[in-house]
Amino acid sequence: MRTIDIIGSAVSNTFRSKTRTILTILAIFVGAFTLTLTSGLGTGINAYIDDTVTSIGASDVMTVTKTPEGATGIAADEPVEYNPDAVASGQPGPPGSTVVALTPTDLDILAAIDGVLDVQATRSISPDFIQFDGGTKYVVGVGSLIAGQSIPLVTGVDPDNGSAELQLVLPVSFAEPLGLGDEDRAVGQTVAIAITDAERTQHLVDATVVGVAEEGLASPTGASIVPNNALSDALFDSQSIGIPADQVERYASASLWFDPASTDAGISALKDRLVDAGYTASTVADQLGSFKTVIDGIVLVLNAFAIIALLAASFGIVNTLFMSVQERTREIGLMKAMGMGNGRVFSLFSIEAAFIGFLGSAIGVVIAMLAGSAISSALSGSLLADLPGLTLIAFDPFAITVIIVVVMAIAFVAGTLPAARAARADPVDSLGYE
Repeated sequence: MRTIDIIGSAVSNTFRSKTRTILTILAIFVGAFTLTLTSGLGTGINAYIDDTVTSIGASDVMTVTKTPEGATGIAADEPVEYNPDAVASGQPGPPGSTVVALTPTDLDILAAIDGVLDVQATRSISPDFIQFDGGTKYVVGVGSLIAGQSIPLVTGVDPDNGSAELQLVLPVSFAEPLGLGDEDRAVGQTVAIAITDAERTQHLVDATVVGVAEEGLASPTGASIVPNNALSDALFDSQSIGIPADQVERYASASLWFDPASTDAGISALKDRLVDAGYTASTVADQLGSFKTVIDGIVLVLNAFAIIALLAASFGIVNTLFMSVQERTREIGLMKAMGMGNGRVFSLFSIEAAFIGFLGSAIGVVIAMLAGSAISSALSGSLLADLPGLTLIAFDPFAITVIIVVVMAIAFVAGTLPAARAARADPVDSLGYE
């Protein structure tokens, strides 16, 4: 019997006992359905975290601060001693959350540390409002964009740091209220940004909208614009009017670049050198890497339950094929008497097992993808509406293929015992079986 004939015979024999086969397929379906949903959950959440990490900053950048002496160990409800060199940390926290201001001298020290490629101060800019064509004024912040960081754009382009033109990316939530129309019409329009200097004089700085950013959990925009270097300089210079020259260049933090090919050990050693110099540094991975570990752990536990369901289903496959072998004992004897070898008989029943696994996994995967897409869509418009850009359950074609292949492999292995029994059957005894 040719291979194609064995496959055709195995497929047709699968439904000789429809009820038993369907029950076995349903058992496999449960495991494949669960495995597909949990895999999609992990894919969706990890993709969202990856996008979040990309928008927060590059993987080869550290945020560096200088902590006030004696601040460590102070309880949140205890007063903090005044330090004339301290500035607001710029991070959420209790009153008194400060860091020692970084100065140009600190930047030079950081730049000289072994392993540091570049250092750039993070300037704090606090505009009063943003306005379009004399319309309503809206409170806005100023975000920052460092090398390697990306903005999830609805339309337009990122601000060009090499251009002398004052450019910005506007949050999508500001386009219509400002009177700019939809996102596409907003690009190319000129908006005014008001900022007050130390002498309480308000300045208006005009800038061109070059892009509109979508909302995101950790977008560099949020309720803030993202300027290019030229606009950032113009706003900072306006804000600094009236401040003594020696007080202008005081920064809460700085961005520090290191070799992107650095190993974990190399990054850890660089952090140690920074600590020895009196600074504290953290990477994006330090800030968000633990999220992925937690998610992966949860998905792994859920996948374990799916594997248990598949293992339970494998016993159903063994039972189904054992019953099939027993019912077809005389048929097996006839096939062997006509010259079919043990390997061909083994292949016939093994293919039946794999086909049952394919049917159960394929049905489970298809229904899981439909259910997952519906659930994700429903949650995106309700419970997860505050997490724009999140597709809770997303499906990776490669992962789906792996699930089907793994389930078929489990079914094949489960079918080897009854298939081996059929292959070992003696044709004389089988033909005389009642």
